[in-house]
Amino acid sequence: MAQASTQRPSCLAIIPAYNESSTIGDVIRALRQHAPRFDAIVVDDGSTDATSEVARGLDVCVLRVPFNLGVGGAVQAGFLYAVENGYDYVAQVDADGQHDPRELRKLMAAVDGPDRVDMVCGSRFLTNEYKYPAPVSRRTGIHIFAFLLSRMLSRPISDPTSGFRLYNRRAIELFARDYPHDYPEVEAVLMLHHHRLRMREVPVKMYLRGGGRSSIRGSGKSAYYMIKVLLALAVGLARKRPLVDPSDPAPVSAEHQL
Repeated sequence: MAQASTQRPSCLAIIPAYNESSTIGDVIRALRQHAPRFDAIVVDDGSTDATSEVARGLDVCVLRVPFNLGVGGAVQAGFLYAVENGYDYVAQVDADGQHDPRELRKLMAAVDGPDRVDMVCGSRFLTNEYKYPAPVSRRTGIHIFAFLLSRMLSRPISDPTSGFRLYNRRAIELFARDYPHDYPEVEAVLMLHHHRLRMREVPVKMYLRGGGRSSIRGSGKSAYYMIKVLLALAVGLARKRPLVDPSDPAPVSAEHQL
């Protein structure tokens, strides 16, 4: 009688990075210290600084795209890498130091908990224990998106812009096929719902970015971000998406995608 395999599931941390040379080293070292079961890949999204060199100096796999795709394109490249290399779980971790790798254990516990889900999002707003020190304007925008998504999905969503997420194999396969490329986090929650996959949120501690520059910094970019995401939600809600089986292999390789 064959014995069941005792091999632990393989885990990958995708770190999308654009000009994050000042923080990427600390993020990699923190992952190794506090989440050693996760392999790491840095997706260098067309950086013009030494982001790739710093990561390679720490013996981390670096996937460098030829030009800036935006965070969604960089993360999807990481999903394609995960599919091609057979990873069971993928964590998305920011390169700017906002996310604490010690909190990954909460995400892992949730994804395989009694109510199994396909994606777990770390939320800054589910507990009074942690106070995320974001400007009022940023928190207001997040809460607007949370309100709209909660109404659309008929379930509470507290932090739809969180980029601290964990995905199982079904979600990895889905997002390797199709992932929003500009400001993806909010629309990705809606995509998951359309494809009948399940998600939940867990409370986590987050910090302000440790360096680099936010892609939505400045009043003009913040307004553009708000309008773009609202339009994406409207389009995503209106259009009919084909229901694909997320367990099917992704048809496009990372090499061809890039």
